[in-house]
Amino acid sequence: MTVRVTVGLDGSGESFAAAAWAAREAVLREVPLHLVHVEEWPLTPAIPYPIAAYDAERSTVMLRDTAERFRQEHPGLEVTTEQGRGRAGPLLKAAADDSDLMVLGSRGLDAFLGFLTGSVSLAVVRCSRQPVVLVRADTADASPGAAAERGRGEIIVGADLSHPNPTVLAFAFQEAARRGATVRVVHGWTLPGPSVYAIVADPGIGETVGVQVASALAELVRPLRRSYPDVQVIEEVVVGAAGVQLVEASKGAELVVVGRRRHPAPLGPHIGHVAHAVIHHCAGPVAVVPFG
Repeated sequence: MTVRVTVGLDGSGESFAAAAWAAREAVLREVPLHLVHVEEWPLTPAIPYPIAAYDAERSTVMLRDTAERFRQEHPGLEVTTEQGRGRAGPLLKAAADDSDLMVLGSRGLDAFLGFLTGSVSLAVVRCSRQPVVLVRADTADASPGAAAERGRGEIIVGADLSHPNPTVLAFAFQEAARRGATVRVVHGWTLPGPSVYAIVADPGIGETVGVQVASALAELVRPLRRSYPDVQVIEEVVVGAAGVQLVEASKGAELVVVGRRRHPAPLGPHIGHVAHAVIHHCAGPVAVVPFG
């Protein structure tokens, strides 16, 4: 694996927003930025060869100009480029696996429909062995450290007590340490169906279980507090579906971090329902971190 931040460029506004975010992230990490563009190949019959050749030339210029822009905006930042030909999904997945972090663009729709994440981006998120960040083109505060300029920002991370994910938590704490941000660790929980009847008989049961859940969350986070003593931490236990609660907590956050189990399901790699909800409904950048 190469120590760098990689971003996929396809010429869209979403990919340029992702590239700008990735450049600032590379500066924070003090690592090179790698720009990757993939020409889809083989061509479909609808794309004649002369047009394809023109697009290849335009792609070369795009990579060169974008790299030069970031070198000027961030003096001292090492920027490299790569132009591949083939299927974008597998090639970007390979680039992601060979990097510390992959950054991709994601197009916004509206509050009801959520955000449209293309099949290529989803394929990379689903299969990558390394963290992938999805950045919205229409998010004003998508840049790392933007909230820190106004005051201490927040990194939101979901905690799963059923399947503890220290790798995901560690990613969030590392990002917070780089930015001087606060980490808000959110765990959403619900009582099993039969417990509803118990609450009717004894309303204090819900409160008792809530205290137990909060204690378990504190125990999960304690090692990270010791490892990152300068990071301010907020632990939040909320009643409700985890995905919904993370989306609600994410408003105004610098970054939202969710986990994805690395072990493939019987039908192949997939994105869990919590990560799926966050990817499609959080307005800010979303980091999907594989674990397990």
